[in-house]
Amino acid sequence: MDEQEQEQEQQRPQQEQRSNIEELGSSLIRTRRGTIHTLTIVGQVEGHQLLPPTVKTTKYEHVLPLLAMIEESDEVDGLLVLVNTVGGDIEAGLSIAETIAGMTKPTVSLVLGGGHSIGVPLAVAAQTSFIAPSAAMTIHPVRMSGTVIGVSQMFAYFQRTQDRIIDFVTGHSHIRREDFMSLLLETGELTGDVGSVLYGEEAVRLGLIDQVGGISDALACLHQMMERRKEEDQS
Repeated sequence: MDEQEQEQEQQRPQQEQRSNIEELGSSLIRTRRGTIHTLTIVGQVEGHQLLPPTVKTTKYEHVLPLLAMIEESDEVDGLLVLVNTVGGDIEAGLSIAETIAGMTKPTVSLVLGGGHSIGVPLAVAAQTSFIAPSAAMTIHPVRMSGTVIGVSQMFAYFQRTQDRIIDFVTGHSHIRREDFMSLLLETGELTGDVGSVLYGEEAVRLGLIDQVGGISDALACLHQMMERRKEEDQS
């Protein structure tokens, strides 16, 4: 192998890393303490319908196989999920959240900026969740676009879909169901809308998120979880 081929071989991991960041919003952090896969949930979670190219999206068909790869990979020790989303498709968001919640590898989430609507299940899906002090989480009832048929079955479907989200959030966080329902149906906070906005400390106080912190806190927690898992595997 000549010098040019050696140089190309050395540059290939960096090129793959840049490609993953640009296309999937993910990257690998390799240190002596272990390897962390960082995944970002940004913009709007795209469902079965393609959104305009001007809208920043997270595509579930990219994220789901990536999460499966992380769970099975012998090289990855933990997952860090960075959440800054305005919400999006319920089915797509819940599929990502359920996949994260079902992982055995250490997982930590960090809400930065905002974790609105379906971003709430995505934030609480990790084993430990963090929120930045200035970050906001908007909680509101299910909304649907497209044709709505004025029959009782349609309203029952709305309720069942809402129950799926409530069950997931309350099952993967410490917030009481009645408190979450109260936030969901609040009428005096959002202008012309139903719901609530929680900020860092308040989200932790209500039990929705585990801790207030930044990127260093989330990484420190994830490293501790990874070390405990290694000790358990060795014993």
